[in-house]
Amino acid sequence: MLFLILSILCSVTVGVIFKLTRKYNPDPVQIITFNYVMALILCYFTFSPDIAEVHADAPWNIYIAVGILLPIVFLFLFSSIKHMGIVKTDAAQRLSLFIPIIAAWLIFKEDFNSYKVIGLIIGFIALLFILKKQTENDQNKWIYPAVVFLGFGIIDILFKQIALYVLLPYTTSLFVVFGISLGISVLIVLYNLMSKKEKLQPKNMLFGALVGIFNFGNILFYLKAHKAFSENPSTVFAGMNIGVIVLGSLVGLLFFKEKLSKINFIGVFLALIAIVFIVFSQLN
Repeated sequence: MLFLILSILCSVTVGVIFKLTRKYNPDPVQIITFNYVMALILCYFTFSPDIAEVHADAPWNIYIAVGILLPIVFLFLFSSIKHMGIVKTDAAQRLSLFIPIIAAWLIFKEDFNSYKVIGLIIGFIALLFILKKQTENDQNKWIYPAVVFLGFGIIDILFKQIALYVLLPYTTSLFVVFGISLGISVLIVLYNLMSKKEKLQPKNMLFGALVGIFNFGNILFYLKAHKAFSENPSTVFAGMNIGVIVLGSLVGLLFFKEKLSKINFIGVFLALIAIVFIVFSQLN
């Protein structure tokens, strides 16, 4: 459970950094690129992964899929915030919880006890209540939040499969994924530098490095949580998403002075109850 809490803290911190960067008109592609530079450095010096261990029979299809999806989905996340607003984007990202939960039942054949079913039902209601906010943006560009919804749901499932691959240390797998993501991001940056005459900016490097530190922690602790709860992936799926919503709402209320309606507060309270039920489901 400690790994899950640490992953939630890192995830919320990444969101806070993204919100702060909006004031400085950043280049999201450059931020994402330097994010993976920092993540690779941290991964290498923290775990000293042995790339020689990665053989042809490793799950390269999963590595490549996650490595490509991560930077692309982050780009759609930025675009969704720009065109549809933070509220609808957050809703799309957190409601992607439905995809891995369904996968836990259909693909991983996980048994659901009554505590978990009740917890998930309350959690879904809580998410809807928390995300029930008004937005002044009425643009109908639903492709962006739709990709965010599908992308994060699929990434959750793929990371679960990486965590279950026991023939290779998951830290080495993480290094490979970061490397692929960095390669994709660098290609996009080079394209922008050459075709759009853009320039590398120090502010993007700084924000990217900060995001990379907490992005590394988020994914690392998320994988560790899946290792700890290998028989109950929905516990991590639900706990991560609901926990981020609750903590993110509190951070928004206390530090960014965002206004929450009565139904939002009810949603936060219901989310806490849902987490209690999910924890009880793990104990039983």
